[in-house]
Amino acid sequence: MECTVSWTGAAGPRSGMGFVAETGSGHILNMDGAPDAERPEHGGLNLAPRPLETVLAGTGGCSAYDVVLILRRGRHDVRGCSVHLKAERASTDPKVFTRIHLQFTVTGRQLPREAVQRAVQLSHEKYCSALAMLSGTAQITTGFELRES
Repeated sequence: MECTVSWTGAAGPRSGMGFVAETGSGHILNMDGAPDAERPEHGGLNLAPRPLETVLAGTGGCSAYDVVLILRRGRHDVRGCSVHLKAERASTDPKVFTRIHLQFTVTGRQLPREAVQRAVQLSHEKYCSALAMLSGTAQITTGFELRES
């Protein structure tokens, strides 16, 4: 897997802190920092997600992908899956994630509650590479809601 990240700022103190990532699969992802009123040269222009927001979003995508795939492999009629992530960070540098909660909403037809619970658990404990990496610094918890389609 490869990725190239480049600063999009031009020379000068108000050039911003924007970055663009080009992934190995040829996709583009923009990132930016929060504006800093006290030190504008250190802040971003708020034009894109923060880099750690993309880490959190990628984690949600990784885990939701697992959940859907596990349910499909079990021949369950899954029709939708979303996950809301809520994270807390350390107050001092490096400001790593210290807690992450993933709350899934899984929609389908006659989905067994046990199958959804197991899919979420397997993603958390075995398959999601992002969760495995983040578990070194963060306490990770999960929950789910099941909706009939």
